[in-house]
Amino acid sequence: MVRYIILVLLIAPLFILPIFSEETMPMQVWAPVHDPAIVKSGDSYYVFGSHLAVAKSKDLMVWQVLNSDLKDDNKIIPNVSRELSEAFEYAETPTPGIWAPCVIQLNNKFYMYYCVSTFGAFRSVIGIAVSDNVEGPYKNLKIILRSGIRFEEGLAPDGTLYDPMRHPNCIDPHVFYDKNGNLWMSYGSYFGGIYIIQLDPKTGLPLPNQGYGKKLAGGNHAPMEGSFILYNPQTDYYYLFLSFGGLDSKGGYNIRVARSKNPDGPYLDSEGKNMVEANGRDRTKVGAYGVKLIGNFNLNRENPRSTLTYGYVSPGHNSALYDKELDKWFIVFHTRFPSRGEYFTMRVHQMFFNSEGWPVIAPLPYGGEKIQILNKSDIIGEYFLINHGKDISADIKTPLNILLKEDGNISGELNGKWEVRENFIKLTFEGEEYNGVILSQWNLHTMKKTITFSCLSKKGISVWGIKK
Repeated sequence: MVRYIILVLLIAPLFILPIFSEETMPMQVWAPVHDPAIVKSGDSYYVFGSHLAVAKSKDLMVWQVLNSDLKDDNKIIPNVSRELSEAFEYAETPTPGIWAPCVIQLNNKFYMYYCVSTFGAFRSVIGIAVSDNVEGPYKNLKIILRSGIRFEEGLAPDGTLYDPMRHPNCIDPHVFYDKNGNLWMSYGSYFGGIYIIQLDPKTGLPLPNQGYGKKLAGGNHAPMEGSFILYNPQTDYYYLFLSFGGLDSKGGYNIRVARSKNPDGPYLDSEGKNMVEANGRDRTKVGAYGVKLIGNFNLNRENPRSTLTYGYVSPGHNSALYDKELDKWFIVFHTRFPSRGEYFTMRVHQMFFNSEGWPVIAPLPYGGEKIQILNKSDIIGEYFLINHGKDISADIKTPLNILLKEDGNISGELNGKWEVRENFIKLTFEGEEYNGVILSQWNLHTMKKTITFSCLSKKGISVWGIKK
């Protein structure tokens, strides 16, 4: 029996992770989708990722792979090397490379905004492919933006010579509607930063005379990419999610957020800093910007590289979704794992908004949990406390041991106070106040329910608690 349990823990991140309880037995089956962009069509959820990896789910927990590569016989974009030949030729890719597509519904069709590029290069394109069905086949419509334009080829869309430190790299498109029905696309990474451009909601094409659009963040090769913008009508804010750092297992990838009252910014973090000012290669300087929601962590304090405990490495390039039927918010991202090299898979976590109107991520993957009012007797006890910090680093955060006491005090390796109001929790320690939510989740390593909390400070630092 012990040997069986060890085997399950070893292979679980790679394959299927069952979660048991006396009430239900939900199953979690994750798909190997990098840069997952989620869209719901009918009663199904779809994620579209790099290299045309596509997966489908009915419940956000069990995912079926629909496509995993760029072969010409794929069903998403059949004959892809011919269909997107203009994009591949411009980007000068030795082999076809499609990154981080985004799919929306427009004109009773499905529009896929794709990008073609080579890793580390800024000669890239963003184009549109269209289908009558979310699962394809998609046919190319046209290229809408190009970066890396050479002197002999002409000027950039803004009428100047292309400058990679000032102009955007045309990758990582995210297309969304604002609260007034206007259509926008954010895009870009590293090089000249993150930009936003307005699209025609009738055609899906950029409106004229915008150049590359408006800069939202970064520039001068600031380490950020994977923009995603989400509107919350309850807070009346637009939230700009970004991934800072490098995407590989040593790159310190982490998810950050800023917000604005307007879809095209300015986007400010919880300290009021404008994300446009987060520019340059200095990771210490750039790391001071944005609310950091999640980075590297492992619950094994003695061995942060352990594969036998819960932990992520370089989680990032997220999308997000509000499901009206479930009345729940979700965040979707890919992640690597301690001591597993570049192996990756996607994850879905439930997301909430704290009393300050900032998103917080549930510490454990989504297992069908719902917000409920917890008894104080369920909350008090020992917790692992993960502090995600603000750094951009390959270091793996490990937990402190704390005790939430019945009298509202915090003891153990931190001293402070805690209080709960309905499902909102506030912790105060080391002179900082952290506001967030508390809930009961499935613990995928103990295979039973546990209490967790997720909170943010005004400095934009996230802390997670997982009850022992």
